[in-house]
Amino acid sequence: MAAPRWLMPLLLPLSMAVAGAMSPAEAPIKQLQFHYRSLPVRTGAGEGALVPAQQVSLHDITPALRHFIAEVGIRDGTLNLVSRHTTTALTINEMETRLVDDVRDWLLRLAPPSEPYKHNDLHLRPASADDLARIDRNWMSQGKGTLEEFMAQEPINAHSHLLAMLLGASETIPIADGELCIGQWQSVILVELDGPRERTVGAQVVGVC
Repeated sequence: MAAPRWLMPLLLPLSMAVAGAMSPAEAPIKQLQFHYRSLPVRTGAGEGALVPAQQVSLHDITPALRHFIAEVGIRDGTLNLVSRHTTTALTINEMETRLVDDVRDWLLRLAPPSEPYKHNDLHLRPASADDLARIDRNWMSQGKGTLEEFMAQEPINAHSHLLAMLLGASETIPIADGELCIGQWQSVILVELDGPRERTVGAQVVGVC
């Protein structure tokens, strides 16, 4: 089986040395590089602070990813993406207006916001010592406020968490000749499931120039 195209720049020096074209010391070595960036995505329109309203929306982040790859100069490698939130997801599909409407409507039918989810019973949370420890680590210990203040700002969004788990939080895409290896009609999409909000996507490029 042939090696992936992005791996060829790493294997070529070794194959040339083995074939006797040059000694291992003479073979050019391309250094594997790692570049990470947290890419901001604003999932609401207009300026000013965004007020979450349990909205579902889709956002094409492909142009930002292509700009990132071009900026760091990676020619062959892999792009690793991760959603950095528990109520957003990542997917690859067509970014067509009426299809976006279909996706939004289908997701809300799949997990209706009005269902009686246990996560939405804020008066019964935190429900365990582990839950309290997580809130302390991510809220009180960071000086953001008290437990009561944390619970007061908690959204009613169990359906958003469930949909995020179904859709998935990560994608891995090959890079060849400096381009994302996606199809003509494919876009890399951040799916907002509890918006609008200020979001980020973790992006790491691994490869060679």
